[in-house]
Amino acid sequence: MSDEVIRVGVSSCLLGNKVRFDAGHKREAFVTDQLAAFFELIPVCPEAEVGMGIPREAVRLVGDVAAPRLVGNKTGEDWTERMTAFNAARLIKLEKHRLAGFVLKKGSPTCGMERVRVYNPGGMPAYNGRGLFARALIDRFPDLPVEEEGRLNDPPLRESFIVRVFAYHRLQRLFARRWQRGEVVAFHAAHKLLLLAHSPAHYQALGRLVARVKQVPPAEFGAQYTAGMMAGLRERATTRKHTNVLQHVLGFFRQHLAAEDRAALREVIDDYRKGLVPLVAPVTLLGHYVRKLKIAYLMDQVYLSPHPKELMLRNHV
Repeated sequence: MSDEVIRVGVSSCLLGNKVRFDAGHKREAFVTDQLAAFFELIPVCPEAEVGMGIPREAVRLVGDVAAPRLVGNKTGEDWTERMTAFNAARLIKLEKHRLAGFVLKKGSPTCGMERVRVYNPGGMPAYNGRGLFARALIDRFPDLPVEEEGRLNDPPLRESFIVRVFAYHRLQRLFARRWQRGEVVAFHAAHKLLLLAHSPAHYQALGRLVARVKQVPPAEFGAQYTAGMMAGLRERATTRKHTNVLQHVLGFFRQHLAAEDRAALREVIDDYRKGLVPLVAPVTLLGHYVRKLKIAYLMDQVYLSPHPKELMLRNHV
């Protein structure tokens, strides 16, 4: 992992900051106790920062789900234009932080990423909205890994988010400077197994893009490659796809390991396929042999170590 600081935006209340309408917070332990150990967390509370005050009247979304208004629950005070202006200015400031991800507060009329309540004129809610800040954030940074804290309680979604954060950071480092064709080829090769575990189709499409790297203007290539990789990594990494990748790695050992050692590796991979052991078991064993045998191609594969092992993201069955 890089020693460079990786910055992740966070809805401020998730850090334990008392910025909610009732002067309370929604501290999320995974964010404060684990993510904070690896990322610099940048807090944002649109409602407090736009000047609503603490404590304050609760607000909600009303009207058309495609363009809802943000109004006070009791007074009906309309904050839409002020929030829209705030979002534009705040995102300009956030861009300077070069964020690699964002964790949003679920259900919030400003920060909720999905299924936010939008009230119709009769006062009935539909759970199909998106908070005004969340919408502006995703529109401005469509490739940025974004998740809600509630979804991070799901182990596969949690790992998917962290994998994307580190990948996005590596992409930022690559394309933020003048780069050479060979660097892009090496980057793509190093991410082969990781992409195959998520989306073989995206890996193949990105390979075709890399083959045309000399024909595409550098800025355009960087944007297309970043969008393609992040779209691929958003695809779910299933047990079947992981198993295919693990068996692919095992194939490299055919000329290096005794038959009984290869059989033991196949058994662990099959146990993972059956749901008897977590992914960390075969990955750790394969990684041991990769380092022992010094297989250069595999030593460079991000898949074997896409995030700090201390996060224990591959330890669930």
